[in-house]
Amino acid sequence: MVADDTAGSGDRSEGEKEMDLKEDGDVEMVVPASEGPSPREGPTEAAVEPRKWKWAVIFLCFFGFMSSIKPGEPFITPYLLSTEKNFTRQEVTNEITPVLTYSYMVVLVPAFLLTDLLRYKPVLIIQGISQVAIWILLLLGTTLLQMQFMEFFYGITMACRVAYSSYIFSMVSPALYQRVAGYSRTAVLLGVFTSSVLGQLFISVGRVSFYTLNAISIGFVSFSLMLSMFLPWPKRSLFFNRTQNQEQKEVAAKSEVAAMNPKEKPKSRWRDSVLPQMLLELRNVVRRPNLRLWSLWWIFNSTGYYLVLFYVHILWNKVYPATENKNIYNGGVEAASTLLSAITSCAAGFVTIRWNVWSELVIGVITALQAALLLLMGTTDNIWICYAAYVLFRGFYQCLVPIATFQIASSLNKELCALVFGINTFFGTILKSIINLIFADKRGLGLDVHSQFLVYFVYFTILTVVYLVCAAVVIIRHYRNEAREGAGANKQATPTELSPVTADSEVEPLSNGNSDKA
Repeated sequence: MVADDTAGSGDRSEGEKEMDLKEDGDVEMVVPASEGPSPREGPTEAAVEPRKWKWAVIFLCFFGFMSSIKPGEPFITPYLLSTEKNFTRQEVTNEITPVLTYSYMVVLVPAFLLTDLLRYKPVLIIQGISQVAIWILLLLGTTLLQMQFMEFFYGITMACRVAYSSYIFSMVSPALYQRVAGYSRTAVLLGVFTSSVLGQLFISVGRVSFYTLNAISIGFVSFSLMLSMFLPWPKRSLFFNRTQNQEQKEVAAKSEVAAMNPKEKPKSRWRDSVLPQMLLELRNVVRRPNLRLWSLWWIFNSTGYYLVLFYVHILWNKVYPATENKNIYNGGVEAASTLLSAITSCAAGFVTIRWNVWSELVIGVITALQAALLLLMGTTDNIWICYAAYVLFRGFYQCLVPIATFQIASSLNKELCALVFGINTFFGTILKSIINLIFADKRGLGLDVHSQFLVYFVYFTILTVVYLVCAAVVIIRHYRNEAREGAGANKQATPTELSPVTADSEVEPLSNGNSDKA
């Protein structure tokens, strides 16, 4: 088990905006400036009811903070392997933990659709109920099947995290999206950090048992469930519950298009609805090199990242099977990795390089460093080296998350952006399930945890080779084009352009005749 990784998040998420952790995981959307309301649309929501939305955002951030406080989470694996539960390492590795990935894959798409259809709040309540179920099963469960159900509810909790990541955008005007996204993300990160520190203090200083620590955790998750009951119910969402003003604008736009093209056949109501239109436009999205590169990075690198998070606690227990609870430092390590992830994620926002030339090289170098850290974790017998390698591994991944988020989100409207992140997350989850089934599951090879980390090392090494080869091609093409331009050749667009589309640049028309910035 791992701590909620929302360092981005971002939810998330999961698949919507700028991500965090098993989480880090949830993603928080960067919304283009052109998404803001025009002066002709009248006063913004923030101007009409400033106090209302501010208190709603504060309450939601408080909910995000409290729902992240589960002091027992970093110590679930040691608890299962301790004499209190007495499961074997093989059972935890090959029969219990794989259920998490399968559950997440099955629940993710329904959770994504229900989040928008039910307008967020019911899904957050379901998430709270699932968290309570997790800790009840941990406290009272004794059989292998009960622990597998515990992982099943963990998958539901992860899938429902998308509701928190996108909820906050239904409460404010588009002009405030980026600011409130930062607030919600900070609240979750602070909650994860506080949770890990509390758990470590309870174990090392308070000398409490794992059972007592889990009982404390169920108190926190029960409180967060109660808070979810009092969350305001949004009146709108991205796809299924759009505002009347939005619908009127779309009807007017379609009427203008019909008047300009009287011979054009009317489309069916299904094709005119928002979600199917977004699905149809995905074929244009994949043609854009910057979206394609960073979406593939999101799918493939997040797969390896989360597999490491799911199994690293088992590795620590094998490297250092502590006989006393006070000698287990999972909470402290998770706190340090969360803090470093937040720092690297923030620092990445200040990096200014020519991403149209150097994106593949940067990704390749960071992936190579992650591969080296995985090899170190899989071969060392020193638990402190293993701890340090894990902290750095997470930090490197989170460094690229905000860059990937901006590169993907800066050229898409908010609906299409959320859909792209959701699909990326879903494909990543399918890939995780396939790798789990082949290498970790008892029905597959059923490898021990050290062998699994060597598999992850090979996986990241292959990704490194692919990225570096692509980087060499891009860089060579770039300098060849520069040389031709310097010699007076006609200027040509680089086919691997990765720079985000600016607000005033020409926007490629979509298949329905509109632009994706409309």
